[in-house]
Amino acid sequence: MGYLIVRASVALLSSTVFVVPAMPAFAQSPAAGTPAVKTTAKKPRVKTEDNGAFELGKIIVPGGGGSSGQTVSQSTITADEMRSANRDVLDDALRVVPGVEVGNSGGSRNERMVYVRGFDRWQVPLYIDGVRIYLPADNRIDYGRFLTPDLAEIQVQKGYVPVLNGPGGMGGAINLVTKTPTEAFEGEVQTGLEFGNTGEIASYKTFASVGTRQDTFYVQASGSVRSSDGWFLSRDFTPNAVENGGRRDFSDVKDWRGNIKVGITPNDTDEYVISYTKQEGEKNAPYAVNQAVRGRTPSAVFGIGTAYQRDWTWPEWDIGSLSFNSYTAIGDASYVKVKAFYNTFDNILSAYDDSTFSTQTLPRAFDSYYDDYAYGLSAEAGTEFESNSLKAAVHYRRDSHTEWNDNQPDNSAARVLEPKQTQVEDGVAVALENTFHATETLDLIAGISYEKTTLKKAQEYNKTTKAVFPYPLGGSDSVNWQTAAVWRPTAVTELHASISSRTRFPNMFERFSTRFGTVKPNPNLGSERALNFEVGGETELTDRLRASGAVFYSDIADAIQSVDIGVDPNDATKRLVQNQNVGNARYYGFELKTDWDVTDELTLGGIYTYLKREINDPARPTLRSTGVPEHLLYAYATWSPTEKFSMTGSLETSSSRWSDHPAGGDRYVETGGFALANLNFEYKFTDAYSTNFGVRNLFDRNYELVTGFPEPGRTFYLNARATF
Repeated sequence: MGYLIVRASVALLSSTVFVVPAMPAFAQSPAAGTPAVKTTAKKPRVKTEDNGAFELGKIIVPGGGGSSGQTVSQSTITADEMRSANRDVLDDALRVVPGVEVGNSGGSRNERMVYVRGFDRWQVPLYIDGVRIYLPADNRIDYGRFLTPDLAEIQVQKGYVPVLNGPGGMGGAINLVTKTPTEAFEGEVQTGLEFGNTGEIASYKTFASVGTRQDTFYVQASGSVRSSDGWFLSRDFTPNAVENGGRRDFSDVKDWRGNIKVGITPNDTDEYVISYTKQEGEKNAPYAVNQAVRGRTPSAVFGIGTAYQRDWTWPEWDIGSLSFNSYTAIGDASYVKVKAFYNTFDNILSAYDDSTFSTQTLPRAFDSYYDDYAYGLSAEAGTEFESNSLKAAVHYRRDSHTEWNDNQPDNSAARVLEPKQTQVEDGVAVALENTFHATETLDLIAGISYEKTTLKKAQEYNKTTKAVFPYPLGGSDSVNWQTAAVWRPTAVTELHASISSRTRFPNMFERFSTRFGTVKPNPNLGSERALNFEVGGETELTDRLRASGAVFYSDIADAIQSVDIGVDPNDATKRLVQNQNVGNARYYGFELKTDWDVTDELTLGGIYTYLKREINDPARPTLRSTGVPEHLLYAYATWSPTEKFSMTGSLETSSSRWSDHPAGGDRYVETGGFALANLNFEYKFTDAYSTNFGVRNLFDRNYELVTGFPEPGRTFYLNARATF
């Protein structure tokens, strides 16, 4: 990104901001009471953040931010908020974010899901310190595998994801920001237990970190582990042949994550950081309680299902990420940021003969291995002109997925060890963004990017010929654009509006998976596109009352949907479907957030989200939107009679939502709405030592996020934290 190119581009983007209809972009907040002014590219050292968040790992949205700490386009959850409410895994931490709905995939995978204004895990990328965690085969990320105790904060970007951030931000982005030290020597230890409604231990956790920050360098190391023998169902759950109640069968999990970070800070602006994160997990998957299970129910006809469920476990679900981040100031007005990374993903899915999980002899039994890696490089450069902040970025990424099956591994006569099959894909992107500082209180922002993916290799194994064959190669490209206006009429008020047109390229699963012979691959499957609109703002109505909100609308075109393409030419008893770009959808709604310091001791607050999803598929006229409710409300009250003691009561409510019918076809099951009450008590013995005790789902409500998969009943927790 040479200086001449940068300077030559400023005129283009400066004019673009007036040509494209200006409309959010909240970002980092100015200090309350301070008018926002044009910033320069000169960057203070990372340690200026009170929570020690790793600044180079953040998603930065231009245009300023509000004073309440809970902006609209970008919501942030802090470490203290997650810890005090005992939200130790990612999906649970995101339950109280405006515009975010938490769900469960159900089925054999039984993975934890997160929707951002209706967009799912394929359309909302997940990052750790700004490095995307992407599973090349299918990107079916299980949000329940990511622990939160080692995080400084979680950023949730909604609707408007800066094009500088790279490909994939069609519907939003979630970024896990780790910690950096702020003192010459510091450390932290957390430990905790969870108990079910029977009083038995459900899980334990431990977290520890140690770090040092010196004049020219810092070092941070942390580790966390969470292990559970299984959580407990509500006492209102009615036992049956699949699930007898009490501790939920096959809900046991174990996860750990470690992070080490070494940073060089040679002066007040520059920073060079090497970071390594490793996490490992293993889990079983509970059965749907309303479908048949081999060895538990008398036949395949049970409940509302018509077939036996699969008997699957995940003995390995491991991610590694090595990254380099740098920030170099060039004079007082320019900078260059560089990011390089190497990620790995190793996964084993084991399928068994029946619910005893003891043998793998039948044709449905296998061990499926994934051996994936990705590497990439991105560079961003920016400079300040008299009234413009111009930035440009380039990104390159290679994803490699290798898979193979060990079929019927316990059957020596029928066992087949497949050869390895590999898919390789390259992605590139270039982006420009300009912020025009029209006045000291008004910013106009415009961005444009070009993204392209190229499939370099795509192999599959033919079970009939027992040979590996290649799929046709293909690719996709797209032009994305966005524009926003951010106005700060007072020091405590910010209003914004935005339009963002972003795409999402299909993954290898959507293009090539035959899903046990029911799908015809489509190597040339194109990208989806979402046009996102938002208008919102936040303000301090009084010294004690803060409010924020947003109205949003998303128009999705060329949505990827399964289309019936007729009878399988190789088997007249089966019909085939194929993924095609034929669908369209509208997601719209609004979200509100308030915080009211009624007195010095009492704070009340609430979050409300209304979301409507309308999905149209010409081949499926009865298609319904599944997984998300229309109404979500979270309300809380915190009473702090002394500086040492506080008590928080909260209420989480959700309206009903639709699930796919277990018997298949265009049929659906509606799960009822629910309300969950929670209590938390925290006591600070000293500034360095505190403990908290609480209960989730106080009234032991039996509820579901997807049909057949009841959620945990009443759960108690006890945690302790020490810092030094």
